[in-house]
Amino acid sequence: MTTVPLFLHDWRAWQPNRPAAVDPRLSTFERPSGQSLPAMLRRRLNGLGRAVCDMLAELDPDSTTLMIHASRHGDGERTLELLYALAEGDAPSPARFGMSVHNAILGVHSIASDNRRSLQALSASGDELAALFSEARGYLADGAPRVIAVFSDAPVPARFAEYAPPSRGAAAVALAFTADRGRRVRSAPAATNPDAHDPPQPADVIDWLVDAAPLRSPQRGLAWRLDD
Repeated sequence: MTTVPLFLHDWRAWQPNRPAAVDPRLSTFERPSGQSLPAMLRRRLNGLGRAVCDMLAELDPDSTTLMIHASRHGDGERTLELLYALAEGDAPSPARFGMSVHNAILGVHSIASDNRRSLQALSASGDELAALFSEARGYLADGAPRVIAVFSDAPVPARFAEYAPPSRGAAAVALAFTADRGRRVRSAPAATNPDAHDPPQPADVIDWLVDAAPLRSPQRGLAWRLDD
C-alpha cells in the first residue's frame, strides 16, 4: 500500500514569552487578542483558545479546510472547576462543561467562521503528534486538498503536576498540510537518545519549525524531519 506523502504548506504558532521571535508566523504575545472572534464567543475562551482561533483564521481565511485538533490534557483548569462544584454539591455549569471538552476550541472557531467541513478532536496519551500526522494523511488520501492540524496544550493544574510529564508551558501550533506542495515531512527510525523520554509537546514542534531542532516520538521510535 502506498503511503500518502505529507507536505507542510504553511504554519502558525503561539508560545508566550519565547525569546525574540524571528519568524513572523510565530506569536509570542502573552495575551492573544482573539480578534478573529466576535466578543460573545471570544469571552468563552482562555488565551490558548483565542490563539488557536486566530491562527486558524489566518491559515484558512475562506473557512473551507478540514481541521484536526489534538491536546493531551485539554482545559484542565476548567475540568477541575467542574469537579470542585460537584464535590461541593453544586450543579455543574453546562457552559463550563461545554468548554471543557476537547472539541470546544474547534467548535467556537466553526461558529465564528461558519466552517462546515469536518472538524476532529483527539487525544492520544502523549502520542498526539504522530496521531495528527496519521489523521492528516488519511484525509489527504481520501481526496482532501488541504488539512490543518492543530496541536495545543497547557500545564495541568498544580495538584496534578506530579502525575504528568514536565510541561514546557502553554503553546499551540497549527500546521497546514497538502499531498504535493511545501516542505515534505519525512519520518525515520529514531536514533537512540537516552534523554528523549518525554512525548513531544507543542513547544517541541515550534523548536522543530523555527530552529530545526530534533523532533522524536518515543512511543513510536520515530524522528521527523522537513525536507527543503
